[in-house]
Amino acid sequence: MCFCLYSSKLCNDEIIRYVDLTELRPFATKEEIDSLCRDAIKYRCASVCIPPSYVKYVKSKYGSKTSICTVIGFPLGYQTTETKLYEVKNAVMDGADELDVVVNIGKVKDKDYTFVAKELSLIKEASEKQVLKVIIETCYLKEEEIINLCKIISELKIDYIKTSTGFGTAGANLNDIRVMKHNLYNGVKIKAAGGIKNKEQMEEYINEGCQRLGSSSAVKALF
Repeated sequence: MCFCLYSSKLCNDEIIRYVDLTELRPFATKEEIDSLCRDAIKYRCASVCIPPSYVKYVKSKYGSKTSICTVIGFPLGYQTTETKLYEVKNAVMDGADELDVVVNIGKVKDKDYTFVAKELSLIKEASEKQVLKVIIETCYLKEEEIINLCKIISELKIDYIKTSTGFGTAGANLNDIRVMKHNLYNGVKIKAAGGIKNKEQMEEYINEGCQRLGSSSAVKALF
């Protein structure tokens, strides 16, 4: 129960509702996915973020008790557009409610923003009613590249921009969040992920304006 109604700090119960509770390790077992889902339902997390191969199972077992998020083009982003579109179609068919898609980072480094915009446009069209988050993997990008991606994602009116996969050389940092805040428009929200381990970090990102957090350890950190 939350007892901090008159505090400037957020209650644990409030913080956890920002969290996409995540289990994307390549060796994640069904038992671990079940545990993740039970925690997400118990603490009312924003979603569970799970490997595509578990989406159908989670949908059949937990139905609408928790929002189901899965990943596309994960974790490197350099799959062909056609491959990503098939992954989207399959995830939607299996029951995913939200999709976290890795941008083609190589194309960003090539400054081929026409390709990037076209691919994301096709993915958005294919994702139907699913919440769409684009992972840009900030650890590999210059500030100018982050700004250019903010513009593309804003123009396409995609739901979220997301900092990191958690598999890169670094995760989220507050400076990148501030750059995004000043360059996003059309209602695009921010998801911070990667290296967010404790309550203090979660509060920092929320107070900086993030509407979602990706974390595998939020329940342990908060409860």
